[in-house]
Amino acid sequence: MAVRQLCGGRLRARCTIRRKPSSLVLGLFLIVCATPGLASAQTFEAVGIRAQGMAGAFVALADDGSATWWNPAGLASGALFSGIVERGSWSDPSEASTLGVSFAVPSLGLSYYRLRTDALVRVPIPSQNDPGNAGDWITSVVNEVGATVGQSLGNHVVLASTARLVWADQVRGDLDFGTMFRFGVARVGLVVKHVAEPEVTSNGSHVPFDRQVRVGAAYAPRPGPVTLNAAVDADLTTTPTAFGNARHLAGGGELWLERTVALRAGVSMNTIDERRTSFSVGASVGIKKMYYVDAQLTQGDDPVKEGWGLGVRVTF
Repeated sequence: MAVRQLCGGRLRARCTIRRKPSSLVLGLFLIVCATPGLASAQTFEAVGIRAQGMAGAFVALADDGSATWWNPAGLASGALFSGIVERGSWSDPSEASTLGVSFAVPSLGLSYYRLRTDALVRVPIPSQNDPGNAGDWITSVVNEVGATVGQSLGNHVVLASTARLVWADQVRGDLDFGTMFRFGVARVGLVVKHVAEPEVTSNGSHVPFDRQVRVGAAYAPRPGPVTLNAAVDADLTTTPTAFGNARHLAGGGELWLERTVALRAGVSMNTIDERRTSFSVGASVGIKKMYYVDAQLTQGDDPVKEGWGLGVRVTF
């Protein structure tokens, strides 16, 4: 019902437009000619050092402060407190980066993310001297502040949501929804991001927030002297990026030794249009019992995911 209410006005507007197809064509033509359009949207993998170290297989495993981004329902599986400060950068384009701060307890999460993205601006009419020119690069900066709340339904199901304020040239509201099913060592998660699909521009150019849906499954036993977590994620929707459409299938693992050192690895494949593959590795080192330094590195032929990240995490 909430989704229908959020989208109701938009659906009515679309119905009105369809009655006047000639006006629609003329309007689209004027918009395209008058303003450039960004061919880039945020992917799931833009945030989360642990998640990126597992190549993005994290929807069913998220249980720290980054669950505010990956799966709000994961907070119920986490520690009494988790705080994360992280910084990430993508290799191509070189100016793309992420700054994230998040705090979480089992029933509440607070987060701030600043995403700086170099996106490709499409040129409406190619130059005669360069007819193959697809456009130019422009830097967009988007800030997001969110509050996450959740509710357990019995011992096996958790429902949660993250309400966000998104701002660049304007301020808009957004909503993520997540659910987690837990049965012993097995978990299944489902996330719907950007339910409201906010319309935002940065530097005068459109930044898309298309609705994204991802499902994941994980093997997550109770922590012990040696603990192995494994997960797989699959996008159910397609995300436009500056390097083409993205729809990822990812798998990864996380090995903990005495809850002091963790090693991670994973592989991800783009399953639509051009088949691009990336490989990720990551690690966590406990300075004390509750202080960790996280790191990840992703390489391959998928420029959407290629990059590195560092983070500091407090968990108890």
